[in-house]
Amino acid sequence: MRLLVTRPDPDGARTAAALRTRGHDVLAAPLLRIESVADAAIGDGPWAAVALTSTNAIGAIVSHEGLSGVPVFTVGGRTARAARDAGLTAVRSAEGDVAALAALIAAECAGARDPVLYLAGEDRAGDLEGLLAGHGLAVKTAVVYRAVTESRFPDTVRAALVSGAVDAVLHYSRRTAEAFLAACAVDGLDAATLRIRHLCLSPQVAAALREAGSKDVVAAPRPDEASLFGLL
Repeated sequence: MRLLVTRPDPDGARTAAALRTRGHDVLAAPLLRIESVADAAIGDGPWAAVALTSTNAIGAIVSHEGLSGVPVFTVGGRTARAARDAGLTAVRSAEGDVAALAALIAAECAGARDPVLYLAGEDRAGDLEGLLAGHGLAVKTAVVYRAVTESRFPDTVRAALVSGAVDAVLHYSRRTAEAFLAACAVDGLDAATLRIRHLCLSPQVAAALREAGSKDVVAAPRPDEASLFGLL
């Protein structure tokens, strides 16, 4: 298949490489650029645990001495593996979504008096803070990275969309799906959003495309890359 991947690098490059090894023709157009937040207000703790919903937050743990040895809970296996690769040892994965992460933390930290530190992005899907509050756990959210939107496609991608040389677009977040739609609008490619098949990591991501009028939109049965690849 001729595929377009729009997630930010380095994840986008890794995804494109994995798809090429499966025999697909892949174009990459990272529509978000991840930037670390300088001097993020993390604080000194103590913390009952650290919660991560993205690999983009791992650097904040590694660079903060006060987080050494604090249990780390991640939303999925890939973030957990990246955390271990960065030298963290006490890492547990919820292997699911934000609700699954909250349930895991609640089970492991029941009765904790110290807050859970959530190292988050500026824009977040799901309400981890509210879910943990429902379990009686306090949360301190520290924004440690942000995503900056790219407003236009690279020339090669624009040409492929115009000519119909893209069979499907892989969408990993609602934010990147919305960025795809916005870039199509800037380049006068609104018809491309209706013609192309959209493969989405979750129903929430798929909703952004459907709300824009796209008809051929499919959500993965589980919010992980293996399930998304299973749609191909």
